[in-house]
Amino acid sequence: MTSRSPTTFAQNPRRPPLPERAISRRLSALSIRTGDAAGTTEHDLTEEIEEIKRYEDFTTIDWVQDAAREQLRRRARRQQNAGEFESKGKLGWRRRFEDVYDAGQAWIVVTLVGATIGLNAGFLNIITEWLSDIKLGYCTTAFYLNENFCCWGDEKGCPEWHRWSSFWIFNYFLYFIFSTMFALTAASLVKAFAPYAAGSGISEIKCIIAGFVMKGFLGFWTLLIKSICLPLAIASGLSVGKEGPSVHYAVCTGNVISRFFSKYKRNAAKTREIFSACAAAGVAVAFGSPIGGVLFSLEEMSSSFPLKTMWRSYFCALVATAVLAAMNPFWTGQLVMFEVRYDRSWHFFEIIFFIFIGIFGGLYGVLVMKWNLRAQAFRKKYLTKYAILEATLLAAGTAILCFPNKFLRIDMTESMEILFLECEAGRDYDGLCEIRNRWRLVLSLAFATIMRTFLVIISYGCKVPAGIFVPSMAIGASFGRMVGILVQAIHEAFPQAKFFAACQPDVACITPGTYAFLGAAAALSGIMHITVSVVVIMFELTGALTYILPTMIVVGVTKAVSDRFGKGGIADRMIWFNGFPFLDNKEEHTFGVPVSQVMTSEVTSLRSSGLTLKSVEQLLSQTKYQGFPVVEDRASRILVGYIGRTELRYAIDRTKKEGFVSSNAKCFFAQPPSISLQTPSTAAPPVTFDAIEDASGQQSVDFSRFIDPTPLTVHPRLPLETVMELFKKLGPRIILVEYRGRLTGLVTVKDCLKYQFKVEAQETSTHDPILDLRQEKLWDLMNRVADWVADKVLSFSGGRIKLGGRGSEFMGTRMEDPRDQLTPILVSSQHDILEGTEEVDPGVELQARR
Repeated sequence: MTSRSPTTFAQNPRRPPLPERAISRRLSALSIRTGDAAGTTEHDLTEEIEEIKRYEDFTTIDWVQDAAREQLRRRARRQQNAGEFESKGKLGWRRRFEDVYDAGQAWIVVTLVGATIGLNAGFLNIITEWLSDIKLGYCTTAFYLNENFCCWGDEKGCPEWHRWSSFWIFNYFLYFIFSTMFALTAASLVKAFAPYAAGSGISEIKCIIAGFVMKGFLGFWTLLIKSICLPLAIASGLSVGKEGPSVHYAVCTGNVISRFFSKYKRNAAKTREIFSACAAAGVAVAFGSPIGGVLFSLEEMSSSFPLKTMWRSYFCALVATAVLAAMNPFWTGQLVMFEVRYDRSWHFFEIIFFIFIGIFGGLYGVLVMKWNLRAQAFRKKYLTKYAILEATLLAAGTAILCFPNKFLRIDMTESMEILFLECEAGRDYDGLCEIRNRWRLVLSLAFATIMRTFLVIISYGCKVPAGIFVPSMAIGASFGRMVGILVQAIHEAFPQAKFFAACQPDVACITPGTYAFLGAAAALSGIMHITVSVVVIMFELTGALTYILPTMIVVGVTKAVSDRFGKGGIADRMIWFNGFPFLDNKEEHTFGVPVSQVMTSEVTSLRSSGLTLKSVEQLLSQTKYQGFPVVEDRASRILVGYIGRTELRYAIDRTKKEGFVSSNAKCFFAQPPSISLQTPSTAAPPVTFDAIEDASGQQSVDFSRFIDPTPLTVHPRLPLETVMELFKKLGPRIILVEYRGRLTGLVTVKDCLKYQFKVEAQETSTHDPILDLRQEKLWDLMNRVADWVADKVLSFSGGRIKLGGRGSEFMGTRMEDPRDQLTPILVSSQHDILEGTEEVDPGVELQARR
């Protein structure tokens, strides 16, 4: 796209010819320019265009354009250095310092971002542990200490840590009150200040890294509210985790800090490299696994992961983990609470049970994804305007159900810490290692597994910061520990069986803690559909080389079972559910159709000459397209180039600002024959607005500098699969379709996804209308229950307490989250893909880069 200022044609044909055409988005076009002055002016005007809003909300960036812009910036800098060297014979120390600073900006950014992420993670860990423990009691020596710090070194408790009361029912009530208030506070803050802080954020970040624009999603307020509300949401007892939100606030940190550096402030594509590094650092501090974080970013988050991005991700994760280790938030040297070390080996006969755990992980992922998407559809259809009330009631119900069970009552990370540990040296954890409690523990763990799964299904997606990593790992850990206890019981009942011949006498043969560890890996792999990063993360958590093979077996079985029932994890399903334009690199399609069956044939184009300035303005006001093809005329449709909406708007505004062109002035998007064309080798000074005053009587305006004369084009018979690969690998916003130089249509990512959804709808079963009927019945039942409760409260209080009025309106205020404006995507419905033309509520903070 072009970024030069518009000029008018003089009536005198001897006027000096114009310099070369506009900036091309293609690097091939950039390589033919000459002239230091012209290049510098081109760069300056490009920077001026970048001061305006470059990409609209809910649109995709143009990777080819941004790459060309970065090359132009470097070229202008080399020309400046060359000019200074020719005039002075050497480069001054200031210029050398600027060059070094420009080259090292990326490493400076990732260092600052990594340190900030580590500090934030450390403080959040400390605050989360204190809020989780304050529901159960308090420290008499220092109220700000949690139970572990208060009773440091005493695993069985200490007199300094007091329960709130000696009465079980009173503690139950306080637990309920704290949980409800924490959830109410978190949901209220999210609603009031940053709606985008709700949820996990991984699915949206995957789309953003791939080039999707969601203004406000990575803004400062989102970072602040996410960091404040995440400990509150976890401490409320909701079945949500911090790992997904950790990735979100880490990427927010990278976005906020990178805005202070010129290289990233105006280049959306370069900023995506920082986002990939931040995602790795977010996982690294969440699990204490820097290598696992890099692999997670490679396997799950990034659509493009070149070598330089991998090194920056590694360095950012290293810095974040080092800062977190220096803070030592748990006073144990551990980066996460559930870090554990195993000194026992495993036996080959246990592979049978490992495979069983892997099957559970795959089935768990399938079950949770299926029913959670149904819960999300119900939430979006009926509960959107009751988001605060929903989160509060979910926390209240979770507290009521979880307090009686000791594995559900405590924080999930603390629960995993207990379930992972071995029973040795007489150490016991609330009766977990006692044989006489074995069957009671099996029932308790089975109940915890089932109940936690149900709570994850209904809780994930509510309007508080909510991840699904730790809840899934906690579910897998409870199931794995249950299996380990049962295997241990079988071994003790039949110690002489040939099946257990590998066990040594007088040595513990079965370690239930390792089964819990493998169950956590299986559940995490099942819900996210990731493999290599899970193995590395679990290895870094345990440091046990001997358990790499069992972990690989479990994860491999989980992956096989998961793929049998569908592709993609919960993040991919949420992308599909919300209708984000995302082409997954991991998917392979065979459609067998040319691009002509998918392209948009009715294209709004601009004639290269003959249009008036007024008609062009009317076109901009009446359409919301992000750009327009330029053709010679409507009859021949010979393709001349492509002009972006931003460039066209900028050119018109600059023309009107000068105040000398009437609304009936003719617009030329290609140089007319009356003007001698200037070749790249012609030496001529650049034409600027300073020279326009001499031609105030003109009635024509030249926009040719703003068009892209070499847009990406394909043949109508090119296979659709190849076009999708072009979108994945090159990242253009649009691809024009031309036949023998004539424009026949254009294709976008949205067009490809629409056809993909159409094919998938034909291959899968249609949507069951009975499900909608059941959802309506459930909603009617919820309304009747709410009315009954309101009547009882009104009657019991003698009319003094009424569940209505301002409090009810506040609890039921619609959250201004643009993601809620989309209808759920059903297999049999028209898939609503975001394309940038959606109306966004003006109350939403959309300033992403401030």
